[in-house]
Amino acid sequence: MVVSKCPECGSTKSYKDEDKAERVCSKCGIVIEDSMVDTGQEWRAFDHSQKINRARTGAPLTHKRHDKGLTTEIGKGVTELFKVPAKKRGQFFRIRKWQKRLLTSKDRNMSFALSELQRLVSFLGLPKTLHEEVAKLYERALQKGLVRGRSIESIIAALVYSLSREYQTPRTLTEISQASGIGKRELGRTYRYISRKLSIRILPARADSYIPRFSSMLQLSDKTQMRAIRILKKAKETDVISGKGPCGCAAAAIYIASVLEGERKTQREVADVVGVTEVTIRNRYKEIAEALNIEEEVEKMAREDEEKRQEEKKMQDKPVRRHRKHKEKEEKPKKKRGRKKKKR
Repeated sequence: MVVSKCPECGSTKSYKDEDKAERVCSKCGIVIEDSMVDTGQEWRAFDHSQKINRARTGAPLTHKRHDKGLTTEIGKGVTELFKVPAKKRGQFFRIRKWQKRLLTSKDRNMSFALSELQRLVSFLGLPKTLHEEVAKLYERALQKGLVRGRSIESIIAALVYSLSREYQTPRTLTEISQASGIGKRELGRTYRYISRKLSIRILPARADSYIPRFSSMLQLSDKTQMRAIRILKKAKETDVISGKGPCGCAAAAIYIASVLEGERKTQREVADVVGVTEVTIRNRYKEIAEALNIEEEVEKMAREDEEKRQEEKKMQDKPVRRHRKHKEKEEKPKKKRGRKKKKR
């Protein structure tokens, strides 16, 4: 049993002494726990085959499977079954058939929901911890009867939308709607219903949590990304972005940082990636720039960058001038060379 608090001073900080198998308080030095049991493996493996041969236990319990990963699934065995006699082969086919029939409606529901969750998490690139937590919450919703009358896909999408904020990997309503195939209105309605029934209280998404992903999609450097985060932090201190949409604020900060760091992206490019309009970016950009007194600097650098782009475009569109002799030589048609007839 792991003691979370020191009984002497109440400190929650402790360290583990591996040699003495003791847990000691970092503040007062009292031994909180002694004779600790090491639950880790006592063997080493240098490749995958050694790991399989030396392991004496199965995989840990997981909520990603409807049976928690405890059931042995009878596979089709297309190649393996040809090695066993025909009598045994028929027995395996019957076992597999009965295994499918013995699944309850709850198991079938969970199996379908978890396969949809696996697809959605993989498509959106979300972490495994979020995957596990969504599976737990869906099981709770199923036990309370909240799934009845609603599609499984909409409930899974609503849970992913709500928990992605908690794990600081937020996804917009548009992204989840496109990935799941559920309309925004239905998704929002299901999200509010599930959050109320399961008592899920999640704070609104922070604007700076969108910065790393959008910066990566725009192929911006780490320096520009950190500049955008600092801009948002300063803007938050002035209360200029309070009550504004996090995606619009993140887009404006990315645009300002890209201009100041010499990696300018147009407002249209940023808008296409973030999923907001150019007008939203322009409004948020003006508000943040005015609050931080950097409006003139940003406009000046943006103007210089635009002029440079126009010059580069003119140079590309400008035709290459050639010498007159070379031009005439190229335009002169080539004579066809034929075989000379031999005189008899």
